[in-house]
Amino acid sequence: MHRLTSLFCATALVASGSAIAADTFNVVTTVKPLNLIVSELTQGAATSEFVIPVGSSPHDYALRPSDVRKLKQADLVVWVGPELESFLTKTMASKPENIALSKQQGINFRYYAEDTQEHSGHEDDHDHDHEGHHHNHHGIDPHLWLGPEQAVQAANVITKALIKYDPLHKNTYTANLSTFTTDVQQAVIELNKQLKPLNNKGYYVFHDGYGYFEQQFKLDNLGHFTVEPDRRPGAKTLLSIRQALTNNEAYCVFSEPQFSPAVVKSVTKGTNVKIGTLDPMATDIVEGKGGYVRFLNELGQRFSKCLN
Repeated sequence: MHRLTSLFCATALVASGSAIAADTFNVVTTVKPLNLIVSELTQGAATSEFVIPVGSSPHDYALRPSDVRKLKQADLVVWVGPELESFLTKTMASKPENIALSKQQGINFRYYAEDTQEHSGHEDDHDHDHEGHHHNHHGIDPHLWLGPEQAVQAANVITKALIKYDPLHKNTYTANLSTFTTDVQQAVIELNKQLKPLNNKGYYVFHDGYGYFEQQFKLDNLGHFTVEPDRRPGAKTLLSIRQALTNNEAYCVFSEPQFSPAVVKSVTKGTNVKIGTLDPMATDIVEGKGGYVRFLNELGQRFSKCLN
């Protein structure tokens, strides 16, 4: 009888535990870098996951049925907005528990139209259609996770949403936000020391996605090969960059791990310029506590290594 009672209790505990696990508040994000932020804010209170596989472009991603299920079942969806994930607009129209960061107040966005880095020779770097997706290189720059200031501002906005939909864990979310903010601010102080000596060293990036990071640390971006990484650079652009490299105007050219570096190698061939790699999608960064700061430090190290 005693053994039967023990077995019943154990079964009840397992069932109870399963119920608790099933009831855990779950946040779904679109891209991994966003989930780096969210996973820190939800530590000890909720779970988070991202739907766009690492290596896939959010600009023209096609949702799988399993992705749609995840998004619909999520307690909260966090995405950048139609400027980045245009494929989500219809799905989110019927999902009130979602937060499009580009539509929120309190985030200091970078605007492409206000950016002065429009370089001669970039004749293709304007509005265009690509496989049915219209990319508009004006308005909000959606790569806001690359700016430490914007990441903290986004974290504040996301925390408010977490508290709204999961008020029982308000104290945990508030404490996590405080820790995240302090850690990022400290990382910025260290990165400023590391990157300040490189302010006058010019470089080219593969695509125009690093503006927030560059503005934060006053880096000298001379231009980009393409507006979007899934778009082939124009011949005039490549000729312009090649000329600048031949004239020793740049210290480094950065490629990205998600895309073939062949075009970068061909343009830099026979010059003294160094080739580096920047990963805006945080491919190898471990999520969880300190993940976003690891991402910032990795970017800082990549810039330092190539520009020094």
